Amino acid sequence: MRGEIGGNGRRRTIGLAAATALSCVLAGCGPKADPGPPVGVSTKGAEPLPIPEKAAVYEFDSLDERPVSSEAMRGKPTVIVFVSTGDIVGQAQVSYLVHMAKSDGDRVNYAMVALHPRKEIVLVEAYCRTLGVEFPVALGDPSVTKAGGPFGEIPAVPTLVLLDREGRLVWKHTGLAKSDEIRRHMRGL
Repeated sequence: MRGEIGGNGRRRTIGLAAATALSCVLAGCGPKADPGPPVGVSTKGAEPLPIPEKAAVYEFDSLDERPVSSEAMRGKPTVIVFVSTGDIVGQAQVSYLVHMAKSDGDRVNYAMVALHPRKEIVLVEAYCRTLGVEFPVALGDPSVTKAGGPFGEIPAVPTLVLLDREGRLVWKHTGLAKSDEIRRHMRGL
């Protein structure tokens, strides 16, 4: 009869189903990829940090000839945002900073550190073009998010750090920081 599965056909179907189920189980048991920084965590401390005596020392892997380093940024207030391209809140943060940078001109340094490996440089460049980023951009490896990094722990993206003219950390914010909140912390710098 047509459409019926005989004994051999039924065994083949059951064997195929078992092999498919086994491969799905084994795929889920392999080594896990590094999930990257957590997204969407917010620490909305409104109080400025006590200004440390020493300036932060940092140097990130720039996408072009404009360095993102403590040496290059010293002399002006500096805003650095740590992002991941897949985070919508990070996109909003970068958008705020793009507008602020246009308004501030050369009075303030702005920079973006994308927490991506170098092999994803094309993705980061497309992200920057799409959002209209004109300030320096660099890549950051996982070591910058650790407590021993130049700005302490970066617990999630986006995280924004504000440095004074000497490069000392005066404010750090995880989550979306709006322009007026950033400007409030920039007063007097």
